[in-house]
Amino acid sequence: MRFRLGSELYDGTRPLIMGILNITPDSFYPGSRFVDPERAAAVARDMVEAGADIIDIGGESTRPGAEQVTVDEEIARILPIIEALGPDFAVPVSIDTYRAEVASRAVEAGATIVNDISALRFDSGMAEVVESTGSTVVLMHMQGTPRTMQKAPHYDDVVVEILAFLSERVDYAVSRGIDRERIIVDPGIGFGKKLEHNLALLRNIDRFHETGCAVLVGASRKSMIGMITGSAVEDRAWGTAAITAHCVIGGAEIHRVHDVGPMRQVCDVATAIRG
Repeated sequence: MRFRLGSELYDGTRPLIMGILNITPDSFYPGSRFVDPERAAAVARDMVEAGADIIDIGGESTRPGAEQVTVDEEIARILPIIEALGPDFAVPVSIDTYRAEVASRAVEAGATIVNDISALRFDSGMAEVVESTGSTVVLMHMQGTPRTMQKAPHYDDVVVEILAFLSERVDYAVSRGIDRERIIVDPGIGFGKKLEHNLALLRNIDRFHETGCAVLVGASRKSMIGMITGSAVEDRAWGTAAITAHCVIGGAEIHRVHDVGPMRQVCDVATAIRG
């Protein structure tokens, strides 16, 4: 599946690693939290050295039950990091936000990807920001909001319903002038889903290519792994590796992870097996 990140066109044969960099004090995995711009920029460079193809920067936690921060606070958290990386940073920078003003400021500072957990629903100005700047956009499924999403999520057929949702959001984005090659879909593992929903989505990860777009999976260290193994968040790298290998075999193009080096190896070996 062909897709664009900034000016680069990818054919999808080599899975890409998106390294997670949270500029927050309350993201669910302590190892991904950074607040000092220089330290965060150094970690981003280390991720690239370890094999990251994209760095995803977020200024507001979207873990279950998370509280919102103000637009000004979110901007104040993320801009110094993007600026510290500079215009010659080696890989594309993604901004994890559902707010148009935050996305606009981030793209102005150098980001080329907007990773929107609301799939352009929460801020009416987001589609215009993406279209006018030529950014790539990630459209993710979420039932409810981060504060409510894990309160009794329900689906009659989770795969069919989420595929229909993402197809509709892709059509909406295209209708707003966003090139389909600049759209990536994410089924939203852990965002308004029970364990059985997450497992069904992963078993059918290849189906999300029916949207005509590349697929991103973000399951790194999430609670579903703890539900299966009983492990704490600090001990879920191996579970993440299993999901990543499965999704590479299933054709997912982008893998959003905390542990860049090990998951790069997982992707490369799984790709060789897939052929």
